[in-house]
Amino acid sequence: MLLVSSSRSGYHHGDLAHALEAAAMQLLVERPAQDISLREVARAADVSHNAPYHHFSDRRGLLKVLAERSMADLVEAVRLAIADAPDPTSAAIDGGAAYIRYAVENPHGFDVIYDPTVCIPGEPSDTMAPLIAELEGQLSRAAASAGFDAAEDVVGIWGLVHGLGTLCAAGHLPLDAALAGYEHTLRRMLPA
Repeated sequence: MLLVSSSRSGYHHGDLAHALEAAAMQLLVERPAQDISLREVARAADVSHNAPYHHFSDRRGLLKVLAERSMADLVEAVRLAIADAPDPTSAAIDGGAAYIRYAVENPHGFDVIYDPTVCIPGEPSDTMAPLIAELEGQLSRAAASAGFDAAEDVVGIWGLVHGLGTLCAAGHLPLDAALAGYEHTLRRMLPA
């Protein structure tokens, strides 16, 4: 167990890693990942400025953890939406809608997930790779249950929800319009 100096308001951490990650995720709500420093994370967690180096190797290590935690949240949102859907077509629609909503409600988390300097395309971390596979699996199963059977269908659906989520998060498209456009497009794409 790592104890943090009692000179900082008498604060003691039994789980420094959790406290640092929670502080970093809270900062991510307020600002882009690229604007978060290890010193700010330490301040937010009320630990010494050196404490983050016990958990994050460097700033890139911090960004990787933010991306992985954000991806886990996105995967969970999509999984729950699909699981709660009343029928296969609704599962495909609701899973995509959850993806779009996540992008809008968590724009900084969404951005860090897909930051190519953090999650290098073709070389995801050992932690990120299974999360990417799980997200793809959730979307694939929902698409297949709705009648889409080609791998290209899943790529198209993922691209559609990602693009709509990105446009909404950036303020270029209202959420209601994106959700309606996604559902309309998906229903038109459904096999006859």
